[in-house]
Amino acid sequence: MSQTQGETRRPTIAAQERGPGPARYLLPNMTGCQGHDFSRKTWPAYSFGRKVGTWFGKTDSPGPCHFIDPTVTRSGKDGTPHYSLYARSKDLSAFKTPGPGTYYNEKVFPQGEKHAPTFSMGSRTRYRKRDSTPAPSTYTLPSMMGSHVPHRHSSASYSMSGRPKIGGFAEDKAKAPAPNNYQVIDPSTYQKKPPTYTMRNRVYMPGDSSQKPGPGAHSPEKVNIHLKSSPAPTMGIRHSEFICPLITEPSV
Repeated sequence: MSQTQGETRRPTIAAQERGPGPARYLLPNMTGCQGHDFSRKTWPAYSFGRKVGTWFGKTDSPGPCHFIDPTVTRSGKDGTPHYSLYARSKDLSAFKTPGPGTYYNEKVFPQGEKHAPTFSMGSRTRYRKRDSTPAPSTYTLPSMMGSHVPHRHSSASYSMSGRPKIGGFAEDKAKAPAPNNYQVIDPSTYQKKPPTYTMRNRVYMPGDSSQKPGPGAHSPEKVNIHLKSSPAPTMGIRHSEFICPLITEPSV
C-alpha cells in the first residue's frame, strides 16, 4: 500500500504485536499411520476387509428351522427308554399315637355314678315360611292405670292445664308498669355534680430512644493504631497495557 502525501505514519506499539499462544503449536500424532511422529516407532496397522460377494462360494444349506430330530428314524421313533425328573414325593406319615398328656381324665365323670342331666346348645334351625307366627313378646296387656281400661272401673282423672292469661287471678287489668320498668336517675341530675376524671394513656418523658453501646461493645485491646507495625501492601487495580508511564523533566 503506497503512502499518500501529507499522511503521517504512526509508530507501531509493541503491545499490539501479539504472537501465537502455546496452544497454537501441536505435537504430531502418535496413533495411526498417517501424520505419525517420524521420531517414534510406528507399529503395524491392520484394516478391516470388505464383505466378500457371492462369487466366493455360494452355499444353499437349510436353515435352523429345518433341523431333523435325531431320535426319528426311517422305521419310526427311537425305542430307547426315556426318563424324566419329577417332583419329590411326600413322605408317608404313619399313625401318630397320642401321648398321655392329650387326655383330661379330670373332666370325665366317673362311670356308673348318678349325675344331673347335661344339655348342650344346638345351632339355630332353618327358617321355614310356615313358621312365621308372632312371638309371645308381640302381645302386650293393657295398662291398669288411667281411664282407658275397657273392662275395669277407673276413678276420675284430672289433667293439669296451663295458667289462663285472661280471667285469672294474675290478670293485670290496669296494665300498670312494674317497679323494675323504671330506671334509677343519676344523682348528678338533681344534686351538685361532683368532679369527673378520665383515664388517659401513659405519657413518657421526652428523650433519645436510640440504642447506646455498652462497655462490652468496645474492644480496646484490638486498637493498634498508636503502635509500630510492619508495612502492609495492598493489591492495586489492573492498568491498561497501552498506558504511558509518567516521564518528567529532570530538575536542574
